[in-house]
Amino acid sequence: MDPRTNPYAPGAGTIPPELAGRDEIINKAAIALDRCRNGLSSRGLLLVGLRGVGKTVLLTRISQEAEARGFAAVSIETPEKRSLPALIIPALRSALLRLDKMAAAGDLGKRALRVLGGFVGAMKIKYKDVEFGVDLGTELGIADSGDLEHDLADLFLAVGAAAKEKKTALVLFIDEIQYIEEEQFAALIMASHKCAQTQLPVILIGAGLPQLVGQAGRAKSYAERLFEYQKIGPLDESAAKEALVSPAAKQGVQYEKSALEYILSQTEAYPYFLQEWGKHSWQCAKQSPILCKDAQSATDLAIADLDAGFFRVRFDRLTPGEKKYLRAMAELAPESRRSGDIAHLLNKEVQSDAPTRATLIAKGMIYSPSHGDNSFTVPLFEGFMKRVMPDFKAVLVGS
Repeated sequence: MDPRTNPYAPGAGTIPPELAGRDEIINKAAIALDRCRNGLSSRGLLLVGLRGVGKTVLLTRISQEAEARGFAAVSIETPEKRSLPALIIPALRSALLRLDKMAAAGDLGKRALRVLGGFVGAMKIKYKDVEFGVDLGTELGIADSGDLEHDLADLFLAVGAAAKEKKTALVLFIDEIQYIEEEQFAALIMASHKCAQTQLPVILIGAGLPQLVGQAGRAKSYAERLFEYQKIGPLDESAAKEALVSPAAKQGVQYEKSALEYILSQTEAYPYFLQEWGKHSWQCAKQSPILCKDAQSATDLAIADLDAGFFRVRFDRLTPGEKKYLRAMAELAPESRRSGDIAHLLNKEVQSDAPTRATLIAKGMIYSPSHGDNSFTVPLFEGFMKRVMPDFKAVLVGS
């Protein structure tokens, strides 16, 4: 069929044509934001799940709706090895400038900009990646001590006061939040807590991999009461079918029932993979309806695309030792991926493999669902590891 009208949109954080099965989460976020703006108790929201489940897509949609409803929304993606101050300073400046332009009397927004100026000066000394050349002035003695936990709390309180004056709320959207270092994450949690205690309208909505829950608890013990952790997983059968059928139907194209069932079995109903199989099934089909044989032909194309992009970019960041560890994981059934089992396959002691495991967790490649257990953060990654390193015995010889 015509590739120009192909409705599917596989991509990093690209909103699909049909955001199926996520209405409850979007509505939950909207309620939390409204309560925050109205000075009522509300918990931040942390979206937790594997790669490819649509966490970034959800953040984007919630952010778009928040901006449309007059919230001051700030969106940040946390890369590895960047400090929180370096990321948050330009984003908060942008939000404060927007607040300052809102039609309401008062100068708390200008004061918050000066507080941000003091924060910039203090953080430049402590964090070498802070690069900010705009002179915002200072508010002497506030958020300028160089202690991140203390200063970030002061800064959030000043920003919250400005947002309250403008009868709105500041919403921090932070993606890949698991990459924030623990000390900095603790400061972020404490600053959010201070705003909640004083009923100032600042709220955090973040997204991260499954280890985020444990990281938050280690950073601050009260984090479990400050945030609601929303697990984001694969779609249920009805929503997965809707994600495929609805975009095609708008183009006058239908699916054979067996084609839908086949795609769901191949993708395990993960949203990103549904878009890949939908895209290639469309390309393979000559006309409507899309048949099971079209979906089967699409599988080779979808896997080739995933291997060249989605999987490969993660694989290429790994050291040889990390690749071997993941290949051993792929050799085991999901319920048998204990650290001892992996070490046994690699003919090593558990303790000698512990640094490799820790690095893989830090890189966001694996997580530990329970003590000693290991799981991939990327769905279907075990299949890729077997394709890219097919001979496990050769892996062992190279150890």
